Amino acid sequence: MRRQIALSVFTVAVLLIGTWNIQSTSLAAANATSGKAYFAGGCFWCMEEAFEKVEGVLSATSGYMGGTVANPSYEEVSAGRTGHAESVEVVYDPSKVSYQKLLEAFWHNVDPVTPNTQFCDHGSQYRSAIFFQTDEEKHASDTSKQAIEQSRRFTEPIVTQIVMASQFYPAEEYHQDYYKKNPVRYKFYKYNCGRAQRLEALWGKP
Repeated sequence: MRRQIALSVFTVAVLLIGTWNIQSTSLAAANATSGKAYFAGGCFWCMEEAFEKVEGVLSATSGYMGGTVANPSYEEVSAGRTGHAESVEVVYDPSKVSYQKLLEAFWHNVDPVTPNTQFCDHGSQYRSAIFFQTDEEKHASDTSKQAIEQSRRFTEPIVTQIVMASQFYPAEEYHQDYYKKNPVRYKFYKYNCGRAQRLEALWGKP
């Protein structure tokens, strides 16, 4: 009887370890095949919505980047006391969407000619920025900016920053997927902020 119990315990343990190894391998494979990109374009609620509509994007997380204070709160960032910009961390599948496509989505969802302001939100915490992580991302970002400048679409200079990524701090939970959790309030804010109207004036109808 004791041998049978011991054998049963051993079998269960082997099965649990096997299951854990499969899950760990699957998770590692998923992490290995996904990329992360960081952008700032004013209200992070709106940038979340914009990027999560892009095919191949797995998620977008609201947060803060580019400042000097560790673990900043929304109140600190929105008051302009930390140097951070409202930002998004975009997790994407490189086999389905390229970094260049993410750059296209970024540009068409920001006002690149107004410094330290995005639509109705004012202050450096609402600046537009591309936070690159590698030389390849910097080159792609610079090239995309140059292409817009050479298109002569705008008479004003492009003021969107292209800077190295720093520590990303996720925003408070109530900010995550705000456009899904609070659709009425979100649409009211977005409309009254004039975001869609200004984007159409800058880039044409989507």
